[in-house]
Amino acid sequence: MIVTDLPGYPSLREYQRIAGTKQFSAIEELAGRLSGVRIQEINSTRYGGGVSEILISYVPFLNALGLDTTWSVMEAEPAFFDVTKTLHNFLQGRGGGFSPEMIETYWEAQRQNEGLIEDDSDVVTIHDPQPLGLVEFLTNRELERKRLLWRCHVQLETVPTTTVGSIGNILRRLVEKYHAGIFSSFQYLPLWNVPSFIIPPFIDPLSEKNRDLPVSEIDATLAKYGIDPEKPIVTQVSRYDAFKDPVGVIQAFKMVRRKIPCQLVLVGGRACDDPECFIVLREVRETAEDDPDIHILDLPPDSHREINAIQRASDVIVQKSIKEGFGLTVTEGLWKEKPVVAGSVGGIPLQIRDGWNGYLVSTIRETADQILHLLRNPELAHEMGARGREFVREYYLLTRGVQDHLTAIDQVVNGRITARDSVICYHPQVVTTRMAGCAARH
Repeated sequence: MIVTDLPGYPSLREYQRIAGTKQFSAIEELAGRLSGVRIQEINSTRYGGGVSEILISYVPFLNALGLDTTWSVMEAEPAFFDVTKTLHNFLQGRGGGFSPEMIETYWEAQRQNEGLIEDDSDVVTIHDPQPLGLVEFLTNRELERKRLLWRCHVQLETVPTTTVGSIGNILRRLVEKYHAGIFSSFQYLPLWNVPSFIIPPFIDPLSEKNRDLPVSEIDATLAKYGIDPEKPIVTQVSRYDAFKDPVGVIQAFKMVRRKIPCQLVLVGGRACDDPECFIVLREVRETAEDDPDIHILDLPPDSHREINAIQRASDVIVQKSIKEGFGLTVTEGLWKEKPVVAGSVGGIPLQIRDGWNGYLVSTIRETADQILHLLRNPELAHEMGARGREFVREYYLLTRGVQDHLTAIDQVVNGRITARDSVICYHPQVVTTRMAGCAARH
């Protein structure tokens, strides 16, 4: 299915004002070098989750630059998404086997979407494992003519590949057919024979979810959901996923509230490729026990302005993930000048400098302690929030993401990649973090 209901072309001048002339000139130069290259993005869901939120801004932005770019979404039965959710959990380190029936369900969905890769596309980016197998339906001639990138958004743990026919072996075989892979962090690069780019995700500062809002709209949103504007607000925004640990957030909140009056807002939604969300949502409601200070919101996927308003009204943003590819909700909170308390996992440490623009935590007790510290020290919280916004402005906005992605496409299209085991990173903050980590180890 081709996505046709995209927003109109954005105002490039507004983005230039935010990002600066130097960065925008580099983007325009890259777009000029790629003139005539037809780009296609493919993922598994139109609404819900970070990938769709990235693409809904990224695709119109490229088109506004003059690059012919389309977005396609695969279609499949619910049984397929049960299998890919198990696969997603497997990639993030959770155990579990894959029966021959599950593997056949995966391949049946790939066959049903066999024609999704457009004949006239030159560069195709496949997002995450769901549509990964589409590469099998391309001829050798098509593989020579096109350039295929696999973009992995999950926190990829070590995937065993020793057993012939195992799911790890199948994944490796598929990924190695691509011309390059894109990962969010050095930390979770697989030892596979594919050139790899390190490109973190990004947010759109002018999207409905991140643009400035009038105070009246923020107040109206709080009133709609019964959130008291006079009582400190702690918020976590995430789909209801066990890896986001919403139950642990509730437990941490209850510890905090014993010391200081406050309220918790859990803002979640659903995506068609995540069938477990109903189970997790039920567990969250049972843990909350109808507590009037715990607001559990199950919002439609287009509730971007309401989520924006709640984040802007919050005193502390939490993202207590156990596994996390990157954590765009952390980016959103920092952009809205809020201190963020988040799990020290995946790509989150790329965004939070512990004690500078937020806190990195590993346990429920640590989460509670840092939330309490921020609520008791509002001036510190304000300073952290201001640092967080400028940090995101420099490193994690749409313009930076476009520059990195177009640089990777330029490398692939124009044949500048020669080493099959190369790892390439253009993102300055990721390079700095990587170098600091290496120095610390030595």
